[in-house]
Amino acid sequence: MPRRNRMMRRCAAEVSVAPIPGFNLHGDDRAHYELVSTGVDITDPDELALHDKAFGALRNAASYGDAAKELIRKASAFWSGR
Repeated sequence: MPRRNRMMRRCAAEVSVAPIPGFNLHGDDRAHYELVSTGVDITDPDELALHDKAFGALRNAASYGDAAKELIRKASAFWSGR
C-alpha cells in the first residue's frame, strides 16, 4: 500500500541524517531520487531498509497539524516582512 506523508521540518530541528538529496519512498519496493542530471531508483531490500530508517528520522523531526500551520504562518510573516 502506498504511503504519503506531508511534513514540515523546522530549520533548527536536529536530525541524524542529512536530508539532501531528497528521496521519495514508493511503497515497500522502491526509493526514488531526482538528481540534477537523472533519476535513481533503489530497489535492494537492505538499501530500502536504510531509506525507511532515514525517513523515520525525518518524520520524527517534523511538525504536524497545528504546529506545522504555525511554522508556515511564521515563515510567511518573516518572508513578507510582517
